[in-house]
Amino acid sequence: MPLLLAGMMAGCTAPAPVVSGSAPVSSPAPSGTASATAAFSPSAGNPSASASLSPGTAALKQTMETVLKTIAAATPKPAQDALRSQLVSAGIPASAVEVSASKTPTGLDVDAIEAAAKLDKDCVMGEIRDGQVSVSVLPVLASGKCFVGDSR
Repeated sequence: MPLLLAGMMAGCTAPAPVVSGSAPVSSPAPSGTASATAAFSPSAGNPSASASLSPGTAALKQTMETVLKTIAAATPKPAQDALRSQLVSAGIPASAVEVSASKTPTGLDVDAIEAAAKLDKDCVMGEIRDGQVSVSVLPVLASGKCFVGDSR
């Protein structure tokens, strides 16, 4: 019986899309936008990714990364309000900051918390997952926000 269940489970996951033999990508970045990466992955080890950013966006990306690394070192699963407060304290305008929920509707900790800061047509997106930080730059959505759905 366990072999039957394992066989049924093996077909339950869909493969990630692959573009021309490259690594899986969540969605391509629109052409003509300043994007450090199309997928939600850190670009700190890729100096050319930051070279295409405007000076303001590059500075905001560095601030976001510094704040997230500092808070993740102290608390691998920070609360939504604490993360927002730290970003605003670092000089990011409160009106430009979006932070995802840190608890599920049933009160459990989320697997990852995301934060975004909008500057012109760029969203600097940061994520803390299991104490690890990743930061990338994506285009602002048509809604004028960085997140789809509810965030504060």
